[in-house]
Amino acid sequence: MTKLLQLLKKTLKIVGRTTLAIIVFFMLYLGSSFVLSRITVAPEVNTMKEVDIYILTNGVHTDVVVPTFNEEYNWEEEISHIHQLSNPAAYKYLAFGWGDKDFYLNTPSWAELKFSTAFNAGFGLGTSAIHATYYPQMVESETCKKIHISKEQYRRLIKFLSGSFQRDQNGKVMKIETSANHGDTDAFYEANGTFSLFNTCNSWANDGLKSSGQKACLWTAFQNGIFLKYD
Repeated sequence: MTKLLQLLKKTLKIVGRTTLAIIVFFMLYLGSSFVLSRITVAPEVNTMKEVDIYILTNGVHTDVVVPTFNEEYNWEEEISHIHQLSNPAAYKYLAFGWGDKDFYLNTPSWAELKFSTAFNAGFGLGTSAIHATYYPQMVESETCKKIHISKEQYRRLIKFLSGSFQRDQNGKVMKIETSANHGDTDAFYEANGTFSLFNTCNSWANDGLKSSGQKACLWTAFQNGIFLKYD
């Protein structure tokens, strides 16, 4: 009995310390995200306002939205309308989001989130995907912000976005065959990089803004850090 009590006490002590460590970790994580997201990376100055891009959020996830085509780049050469479930030829904008592949494809709602999916995503154990969505127009709002950038900055953003795609031996983007599409104007593609607590969909979008010389967070895990910069 004495040995059993000692074992029980030892087990409870381990569980208690582990629980405390997890709580401290997440407190530090949330605190760091709050502080670092409030530190602003200043935008480049004295640049031309030649291309309109947007940042778009659903309240959790940030997309970077660009013109479907202009004189700088034709995204239809990469993200062909043929890849979509319909043919949105008149759609002027293309939104890119990056994230954990399993989460994208197998979690249609938060209620259906599995522990394994969350664990693998949080600790960088999965693969990533890009979600590309066509829009006929963009309407500015609290969840959709317009940003004016130069052509040279846009070329850098193109390089960032294009480099996020995983490609086949012919250099083509790799469409994921799935029924998880949100509508008839979107598709999923294999992506580079690994999602984790420290490299989220929002930190990816924030890195895209940095790459093109725009106002951004020093680092953020969440979308509100980004959108506070554009209030």
